[in-house]
Amino acid sequence: MICSPIREVWRATDDDAGTRLDRFLESNTDAEVTRSQMARAIGRGEICVNGAPVTKAGYKLRSGDLILADIDASEVPDLSPEPMDLEILHLDDDVIVVHKPAGIVVHPAAGHPSGTLVNGLLHLMELPDGGHLRPGIVHRLDKDTSGVMVVARSARGLLALAQQFSAHTTQRTYEALVLGKHLPDEGTFDTLHGRHPKDRKKFSGRVDRGRRAVTHYRVVERLSHAVRVECRLETGRTHQIRVHLAEAAAPLIGDTVYGGKRGTSRLIDRQALHARTLGFVHPDGQALQFNADPPEDFTSALHALRSGKEP
Repeated sequence: MICSPIREVWRATDDDAGTRLDRFLESNTDAEVTRSQMARAIGRGEICVNGAPVTKAGYKLRSGDLILADIDASEVPDLSPEPMDLEILHLDDDVIVVHKPAGIVVHPAAGHPSGTLVNGLLHLMELPDGGHLRPGIVHRLDKDTSGVMVVARSARGLLALAQQFSAHTTQRTYEALVLGKHLPDEGTFDTLHGRHPKDRKKFSGRVDRGRRAVTHYRVVERLSHAVRVECRLETGRTHQIRVHLAEAAAPLIGDTVYGGKRGTSRLIDRQALHARTLGFVHPDGQALQFNADPPEDFTSALHALRSGKEP
């Protein structure tokens, strides 16, 4: 196994010392896999510690250990190109920037073996190896989140983008429609981020250990029954904005996972979240920024809310 720099990466802290590898991964990985799938991935040597595969789930971490993992793609078929109607915002030899529609998974994973953004991109072009089933992928959007994404087309593009996302130097701005009229005009959520203690398909900021998650937000527009919010990501954890807003009693409209019955909406059939802006430095050194307006379902919901309709 070759440990790819764009897979999930952690550096064990003093607090992690002595923790079993499998338990550490259960608490920290973004991969949506069962414990048995995780154990098999470890047994196959698909988890690297300090550059070498570790095959024992009971391996005890030491402070400073570097852990790399890509276990959510361990039990799905190989990639195949698929025709897909994609809106391309920018294309050159190193990167491609697309406007991902809602309803499309970024890359194959357990439960989503095909029909992904990667399948569609491979129908158009070759992509560099990104670790098994993630060629060119350096960041993700949730299936039901629309917006701007960048994918690498070359080895140097992959390295340059991976370094920027790892260092949190990209600019990422989202637009959201949320419940919670008492949300302050602006603020910052700065929490830990890890698996929800009772539901492994969810994440939470109310955990004892995990990775740092930081979201800056400001209220753009207050409506009768909702709030339009701009969120700027400092880090990019799975479901980060959805978690932060829900745990601030302001869940996204349409987000029944984190908002429960309160998140149910008659205006939009997904979470009302759109990645509007993405900025990064191209491998040639040029600073680039791309914008995409929200799609019709988002704008339709916004217009309805402006007219006084309830979510």
